[in-house]
Amino acid sequence: MRALTVVPQHADTAALTDLPDPRPDDGELLVEGIAVGICGTDREIVQGRYGWPPPGHDRLVLGHESLGRVRHAPPGGDFTAGDLVVGVVRRPDPVPCGACARGEFDMCRNGRYTERGIKELPGYGSELWTVETDYAVRLDPKLERVGMLMEPASVVAKAWEQVDRVGARSWYEPRTALVTGAGPIGLLAALLGVQRGLDVHVLDLADDGPKPAAVSALGATYHSRPVAEVTDKLHPDVVIEATGVGRVVVDAMGGTAAYGIVCLTGVSPGGRTIPVDAGATNRELVLENDVVVGSVNANLRHYAVAADALAAADPDWLAGLITRRVPLGRFAEALTARPDDIKVVLTLD
Repeated sequence: MRALTVVPQHADTAALTDLPDPRPDDGELLVEGIAVGICGTDREIVQGRYGWPPPGHDRLVLGHESLGRVRHAPPGGDFTAGDLVVGVVRRPDPVPCGACARGEFDMCRNGRYTERGIKELPGYGSELWTVETDYAVRLDPKLERVGMLMEPASVVAKAWEQVDRVGARSWYEPRTALVTGAGPIGLLAALLGVQRGLDVHVLDLADDGPKPAAVSALGATYHSRPVAEVTDKLHPDVVIEATGVGRVVVDAMGGTAAYGIVCLTGVSPGGRTIPVDAGATNRELVLENDVVVGSVNANLRHYAVAADALAAADPDWLAGLITRRVPLGRFAEALTARPDDIKVVLTLD
């Protein structure tokens, strides 16, 4: 079979590699790959900035935003041949830490977790792959075109759960949500916000193209103005921050309504500094009972929520988030970012 592989932490090593067809162990599915989504993490790995190969190997199979169809399933289990499935990305550490021992491996405390296509486990970017039945999630068949959105949707499901848990400190009835960034995380965050019945606003730099159109089709409101200007008008109860841009993060923290919650999902690059009045920020957080929380990854509970959210969404709207589909043989095209891209997908079938 063909697989997209790379030597982690070595730039310009991405290649199509012929590998033996995998053989499923007991309790594993054999899956025909349909597609994998490409994100910033994949690009960082290809650029040599991130990633770890499996022990004893030089190369790592890329791909963590999976989608496939079951070819073989263990008899008597919950899966059958033909099921549409995705594979969970993270696995708990073997020690395990207290969080991993309780199924909360997205909150691993000692960093010994592993991740498909990222850290010490082969990814899903191959024509065939295997996955443990305990870490496979069945999708509604109507999601065949868009099921690779499950992984970013699971990250968003966790972010909203974190918001709910923080809000539960006291009476909490949010009405307005602002999402900063209209990439896949931001747009899926907006989707779940709309499904919750919130007045959702999305902010991004683009002033035309697929991003404003996607927000409008969702029934949300799009903005391409500075964050502080937008928050001064909205006073959002919740901000889902999906850019990782330092100025946006700081302005979002200072722009919520009282008892506001900012959930940070964007990862900021290092080495960039901006002036911040730390005293004023601290004063506002304290006097308004505001909370800023970071959130990344997802566990099985979040994948289940994401599967329900995608199944309830308009499949044509979801399909509109995928702005490029690239065959496996032209993988280099999928690893480049263009200004009008929302989600790039590498097709495997």
